[in-house]
Amino acid sequence: MEMPFSFRIKIGEQEIEVSGTREEVIETIQELPSLVASISTAFDSTKKTKTNKPFPSTIPSVTSSNCSKAILQLLETSWGKQPRTLPELGEALKANTLHYPSTTLSGVLSWLVRKNKIKRWKTDKGYVYALAGGKK
Repeated sequence: MEMPFSFRIKIGEQEIEVSGTREEVIETIQELPSLVASISTAFDSTKKTKTNKPFPSTIPSVTSSNCSKAILQLLETSWGKQPRTLPELGEALKANTLHYPSTTLSGVLSWLVRKNKIKRWKTDKGYVYALAGGKK
């Protein structure tokens, strides 16, 4: 009886583990270049379906020091016409190279709600945010 044999490799965020007999694993490793290409294609198609909503990239860099202005500018775009969750807003800001911690974003969103610049309501996805009555 042969001992189980396994081989694990991590490339970027992708990780592959091959297990079996020693001979099966070595045979699979020889086929690894074509396997990795197939797996990479599969991972790439998965990523594309996750990010099917392109983020606006029109936020001026001047707003990078002002989180509330950046959020309002995001919500003023056609992307922002649909109510957005905190994680969506955070990802859109990151897509514009504006990095704020989620605690900062939630605080700024609460402040904007209190100032009646945006509105918030709870959905099955969590709270969503939209401009209050158009551009302010």
